[in-house]
Amino acid sequence: MAFDSSAAPTRLSAAHWRKVLAPYRGAQHSRSLAEIALTVLPLGGFCLAAVLLVANGVWLGLLLAVPAAAFLVRLFMLQHDCGHGSLFVSRSVNDAVGRVLGVLTLTPYGYWQASHANHHGTSGNLDRRELGAIELMTVEEYQARSPLGRFLYRFYRHPLVLFAIGPAYMFFLQHRLPIGMMGDRKAWVSVMGANLGIALFLTAGILVFGAVPFLAVYGVTVFLASATGVWLFYVQHQFEQTTWARQGTWNLHDAALHGSSFYDLPQPLAWLTANIGVHHVHHLHSRIPFYRLGDALRDHPELRECSRLGLRESLRCARLTLWDEAAGRMVGFGDLREPARG
Repeated sequence: MAFDSSAAPTRLSAAHWRKVLAPYRGAQHSRSLAEIALTVLPLGGFCLAAVLLVANGVWLGLLLAVPAAAFLVRLFMLQHDCGHGSLFVSRSVNDAVGRVLGVLTLTPYGYWQASHANHHGTSGNLDRRELGAIELMTVEEYQARSPLGRFLYRFYRHPLVLFAIGPAYMFFLQHRLPIGMMGDRKAWVSVMGANLGIALFLTAGILVFGAVPFLAVYGVTVFLASATGVWLFYVQHQFEQTTWARQGTWNLHDAALHGSSFYDLPQPLAWLTANIGVHHVHHLHSRIPFYRLGDALRDHPELRECSRLGLRESLRCARLTLWDEAAGRMVGFGDLREPARG
């Protein structure tokens, strides 16, 4: 069932919710450190067990890459909070922790932070579809493309490309260069610094455990985690009743609230994804630590009905590929009508 955009929370202004949610900002250092430990220790344990099993010829040990990937997704979300300055009070501590976590997630922290800030600052703006977002065309733009252009866009938006090939390319290859910021010295420093840290990390793992078992386990873990992460990012913004507008009518906070979904995951999955599904609240106040997003929903249950997607409903989002400006909703290729010819 499509989300009803007339639900009560969407009628209240984003400015109202900005004020209501402001008190949830503020990190608790002991809680943040505990969350890091609760993520890093299981991740290390699953990876270690998998590597030891594979090193002894038990390739079924690669199945342990599945829970390891879940904790790697969670680790990326902690890095994500560092990038927003919400995991710790100190900016320098956030940045230091974020850089270390970025080595494990194969994500150059400073470069990613800049591109992600661009995403937050332009989300839902049809005139600023820039770095940090999934490529999106309007119906009119797609229909104006050449047959080759349409084919390439269809190829890009195919689920196998978006959720398997694309994530692997991004985390294993694209992040090794500051794509989109090639002229930015800070981006180069971030990427090259991360590459050095990753090289040292991989070298240590290979020396201790051997190249085949270590690279096989970590490679599979990163691949599964990256695919999951891209899926989460996708459904947080590419749902039927999301919001896109042209520069003249676009508003940052309205786009944050109405253009971001509430991905209502079962509690174990919500915990493993560090509440990133509470994305409408996160976009309104990115300085709210992930462990307080649940408090905001508990205290303001009406927010649970705003752009809500359940697991089953979210699967239907995979077919949505274009923004229909006339209808004000996302549509799939199958919904298109041939343009009138005269």
